[in-house]
Amino acid sequence: MPNNSPLAALQARVAAVNDVLNAISVLTWDSRTMMPAGGAQTRGLQISTLTGLALELLLSPLTEAALAAAEQAVQELAPDALERSMVAQVQQAVAHHRRIPASLTQERAALRTVAQAAWIEARARSDFTLFAPHLEKTVALARRYADCAGWREHPYDAMVALYEPGETASSLKQLFATLRQGLLPLLAAAQAQPPRRRDFLFRDFPEAEQRSFGLALAEKLGFDLQRGRLDTTVHPFEVSFTREDVRITTRYRRDYLPASMFGTAHETGHALYEQGVDPAYTRSVFATDLIGLYAVGGTSFGAHESQSRLWENHVVRSRDFWRLHFTELQSHFPEQLADVTPDEFYAAVTHAEPGFIRVEADELSYDLHVMLRVDIECALMDGSLPVADLPGAWNAAIQRDLGLTVPNDAQGVLQDVHWSTGYIGSFPSYTIGNVMAAQLMAALQAQDSTLAPAIQSGHYAPLKAALGQAIWQHGRRFGREELLARSTGRGLDPAPYLAYLQTKYSPGTAHQ
Repeated sequence: MPNNSPLAALQARVAAVNDVLNAISVLTWDSRTMMPAGGAQTRGLQISTLTGLALELLLSPLTEAALAAAEQAVQELAPDALERSMVAQVQQAVAHHRRIPASLTQERAALRTVAQAAWIEARARSDFTLFAPHLEKTVALARRYADCAGWREHPYDAMVALYEPGETASSLKQLFATLRQGLLPLLAAAQAQPPRRRDFLFRDFPEAEQRSFGLALAEKLGFDLQRGRLDTTVHPFEVSFTREDVRITTRYRRDYLPASMFGTAHETGHALYEQGVDPAYTRSVFATDLIGLYAVGGTSFGAHESQSRLWENHVVRSRDFWRLHFTELQSHFPEQLADVTPDEFYAAVTHAEPGFIRVEADELSYDLHVMLRVDIECALMDGSLPVADLPGAWNAAIQRDLGLTVPNDAQGVLQDVHWSTGYIGSFPSYTIGNVMAAQLMAALQAQDSTLAPAIQSGHYAPLKAALGQAIWQHGRRFGREELLARSTGRGLDPAPYLAYLQTKYSPGTAHQ
């Protein structure tokens, strides 16, 4: 577009907002990887200030004028024109933030770093009471935010919309009911099978070798280390500062190898999405969540999770992957894995047995973790569950859904980082990601008969190219449902996911 056009003027305003949001992301990444604990209070204020600046840029008279001129400029364009989508997304974001007091948005931003620091300490001490006051504030601010944003049936709907537009507490309840009907018999059948040997997963695995293998794994899947890096954190995450600088993190347990290995694969999936966004979208509305105020190229949290869960489970947690690459893992840990075969390793890392930790859960029980968190978040949002009663409610839900007695807060209510960062409403994205991942894999393999054999033989570039074409390149141009319709012919459908799990975990199938 010409530099002096109305659309170019609007793009310049969005680019400035994107720049500020990327600066916030850098400060957030630092706070979760390198910042000393004492920096939390001032870091929160710094992030709050920058959040205010981003809002001022978005809602300024200059942006309003540019938006009005751009609206006129796109009137004659086709309904699906890129420029019309750009203008519509800015319109939607401006309308949203006009409903939310800037002071409330900044207060939520300031709380995140402080609350996260409190959560880290509480988790280390396994003491929920250290985090509870911060969660009280987080929930109170979320309720205020929901009321300002607007909701019809349940206040949770407004929070889910930040991460997964179109979903509500009601729609999630329906999806979860369908999944439970398919998951629970599979989980029961898997648990009735003879136990798999797993002792070798809990040997001593030095961190340096875990990191070395993790980096090699990320590169094998296609992560470009010239535009990315791997660091250590308490709870793994991915963050991008444009597609040219994408950071992933993991955590290492010397006494449990899968934690870092699959965590790294998971975050690599996120990173591939961000690195695969069309370069033309850099600093544009298609690489900026103007409503959630994040510099991110993925169209929704669920779409993002579909990529991480796809690479983590469909590729790295497959029998073919370990038959091909187990000797590489053994070369990093020759003594620890000397008495293990590839099939034994595969059986161990796909063993279905409910546990306390969501990020370490098997594929059959994983979504049950998500569902109970969504139930809890709904109760927190409507006030039926006081924060003080949260540990008891959590422990009761784990006992009810997974049959486990939670031993302490660290392995229970304090295990996830999300509430400390204000991400109430984001947990459904993990299950949506699981569903979407299976749907995409089934569709892409049906469309290209060479894709499955390539993956089975260890050639992952064709899968990367297919996902880049179908999902990554589009950034935030299309919503989740439109992306799915374009790539699979229909909206979100749990049937391929349940079929995938049936094939993988039913007695007598490939898993056995």
